[in-house]
Amino acid sequence: MGIQVRTDGSGVAEVIIDFPPVNALPSDGWFTLADALTATGADPAVHAVVLAAEGRGFCAGVDIKEMQRTPGHAALIAANRGCFAAFAAVYDCAVPVIAAVHGFCLGGGVGLAGNADLLVAAEDSTFGLPEVDRGALGAATHLARLVPHHLMRAMVYTCRTVTGADLHRYGSVLQVVPAGGDVRAAARAVAAEIAAKDPTVIRRAKESLNGIDPIDVKRSYRFEQGFTFELNLDGVADRARQRFVDERSGG
Repeated sequence: MGIQVRTDGSGVAEVIIDFPPVNALPSDGWFTLADALTATGADPAVHAVVLAAEGRGFCAGVDIKEMQRTPGHAALIAANRGCFAAFAAVYDCAVPVIAAVHGFCLGGGVGLAGNADLLVAAEDSTFGLPEVDRGALGAATHLARLVPHHLMRAMVYTCRTVTGADLHRYGSVLQVVPAGGDVRAAARAVAAEIAAKDPTVIRRAKESLNGIDPIDVKRSYRFEQGFTFELNLDGVADRARQRFVDERSGG
C-alpha cells in the first residue's frame, strides 16, 4: 500500500496510488506522491510517467476522516500543502505524465488528472468536485483544464460528475477504454510511444509547453485554497465534513 514506483527498463515508469478502500490520501500520502513524481521524472532513464491507481478508483481526494479525528487545523493545513505539492509535482515533472483513470476521480483526483499532460480513461470513469458539499473549495483550476468553462462552474456549484467518455468528446481525454478494459495498459502504450522519442527533445517540449500555459495553475490553485481556509475559520467546513463522516459511519 501507499505510493509505489515501477520501472521496467523501457523508459516508462509507473507511479501508483494504493490507499484502500477508495484512494483517499492522508496528508503524508500527498507529500510522498509529490516526492515520487519528482524523483521519477528526474531519473534520466525515465522518459515518460504513467500515474495510475490500484483498487476501486483512481483517487477520491483527501482523507476527510483524518481531518475530523485530528484536533485543530494541523491535518487541514497538511492536506492543503500536500495537495499543492502533489498537483505541482505532476505539472512540473520533467517528463510527460499520462494519467490512467478508472472508476472515480474526485476532488484531489481531479487536481492530479487536470495537471497531467495526457489522460487515458475508462469510458465509465467519473470525474467531479464534491468540495461544495464538503465545505471546501479547490481544484476548479484543474477541472477547467478538462471541461468547458460554464460546465466547470455547474459542476462546482452542483457537485455533478462527468464521465471519461464525456471528456473524450471535449478532447481532454486522449483515449477511452471500454468498461472493464485495461486502462493502465492503454496508458503505458501511449507512454511508450512518447518514450521512443529523443528524451532531451521531450523534456524540453514539456518545459516549453508549461512555459506557454495561459494560466499559472499553481498560483490559481493557491488562490482557491484561501477560500477553504476562510470556510474553516467560519466553522461551516467542519460541520460539512462531520456530516460526511457521520453519513459514512451510519451516524
